[in-house]
Amino acid sequence: MIGTPRRPVITLLTDYGLRDEFVGVLHGVIARICPDARIIDISHGIARQDIRAGAAVLAHALPYMPIGVHVAVVDPTVGHERRAVALSLRDGRMLVGPDNGLLWQAAVASGGVQQAVEISSSPWCLQPLAATFHGRDIFAPVAARLASGEPLERAGEPLDAALVVQLEEPSPRVDADGLLTSVTGIDGFGNVQLAAVAEHLVKIGAERGERLSVDAGADEPCSCTVARTFADVEHGALLLLEDASGKLALAVNHGSAATLLQLRTGAELRLQRAGQL
Repeated sequence: MIGTPRRPVITLLTDYGLRDEFVGVLHGVIARICPDARIIDISHGIARQDIRAGAAVLAHALPYMPIGVHVAVVDPTVGHERRAVALSLRDGRMLVGPDNGLLWQAAVASGGVQQAVEISSSPWCLQPLAATFHGRDIFAPVAARLASGEPLERAGEPLDAALVVQLEEPSPRVDADGLLTSVTGIDGFGNVQLAAVAEHLVKIGAERGERLSVDAGADEPCSCTVARTFADVEHGALLLLEDASGKLALAVNHGSAATLLQLRTGAELRLQRAGQL
């Protein structure tokens, strides 16, 4: 209805999974403080403690989310010296989470950090503050207060935006032996996202329909087909395609590339044309 104020939006991304009460508790804390908030769960299936995978998913998903407050929690060092932060971005979004590199790619994709606040001792934290559940005691209540319209300055102590921890993105390399790249994420279907993009295939002269060798460190390299979509190859066949985020990804039609190649986030692999073998 025209003239109706838009509800504030809070998004959540964690490695908590859905088996325990953790995600529900985040929802509950937010609802008690900002009952009008619309909560969108981006994912709670990030691989446990995999900061790089969480950062990639957050950066890929955020452009499709409404402007709002975006909470991300993948926090292997919870309770230690890492900062908790709230960031105001140049496109109007706010990020809330641990300052361990998790937020950096999303911040860059949104134009960069405009203002940063250290919230580890925020007056908005729940008390007593548990050492192991900062999602409940720090990030959710701070996000809810910000979504309610409270100014960022009141969330904690000012922090120089230049001090926000950056997550170095892996750089694919093209050389005489083909394309060396790394795994940036693995989704629930077992599709393996790479740091490389289609331009890197152009640089090694690979074209759609061509078969490439995939050397992932196993005894024998595998063969894949450069394709547009999964159905371009037979069931069970390995393919290389450009995924919805614009990155190259290895997949198996009706199967799992991660299982086939025994890959994890951060692993390196080499793609070679037949003429380079």
